[in-house]
Amino acid sequence: MDADAVAEDVTGGPPVGVAIVDDHPVVIDGVRAWLAGEPRLRVLATGDDPDVVLRAAPEAAVVLLDLRLHGRMVLDKLAELSAAGRRVVVYSEHTDPEIMLAALDAGAVAFLAKHEGREHCVATVLAAASDRPYVPPALAGAIVGDPRPDRPALSDKEREALLLWFQSMSKASVARRMRISEHTVKQYVDRARIKYTRAGRPAATKAALLARAIEDGLVRPEDIGIYRSQASADRPTP
Repeated sequence: MDADAVAEDVTGGPPVGVAIVDDHPVVIDGVRAWLAGEPRLRVLATGDDPDVVLRAAPEAAVVLLDLRLHGRMVLDKLAELSAAGRRVVVYSEHTDPEIMLAALDAGAVAFLAKHEGREHCVATVLAAASDRPYVPPALAGAIVGDPRPDRPALSDKEREALLLWFQSMSKASVARRMRISEHTVKQYVDRARIKYTRAGRPAATKAALLARAIEDGLVRPEDIGIYRSQASADRPTP
């Protein structure tokens, strides 16, 4: 999905609070400057310790987390934050496909490579805040290139529900488009998750399930957002 389209589609409401965790002050300063130029985002706290940063800004909607802090990979901390309900965007110079996919498996809502610049950084944070999928170029390459062969068999309805869910704001809008109940949409999504878990490729989050679907050719990264206009039309008017 185009980065500008993502940014344009997330509107209304107060600015999204962001916490930045990185052990390089120059990176924090740079990202803070990028986000300061976007009125829908507000940096609430920064630092090199996730616990300290989040104590200072417990209301932060998105945590931008460097995957390597003080010489140690922090996948365990990522999993802890995700399990606690935090929307974590991993922001890292480590772009090995296995690391990127491991971060999604641990619960990250997105993975952003540090070389990808302001446009993708802003779009990824905005998308994460609203639980919308966004696939930056480096992550798309890692997912498409993943060689793991264990592909569960999904039904046509399961595939359709997943694709529409990835392209819309909610399961309710998917239900309207498929002319089925929201409960049935949830069943389709849950069944797909169960099948991936049984295949040894768990997908507990929306981002991880999207990664699985792209890996298996069910969704192309460029397909995400095709139905953005229809998704907007599906939203109830205030």
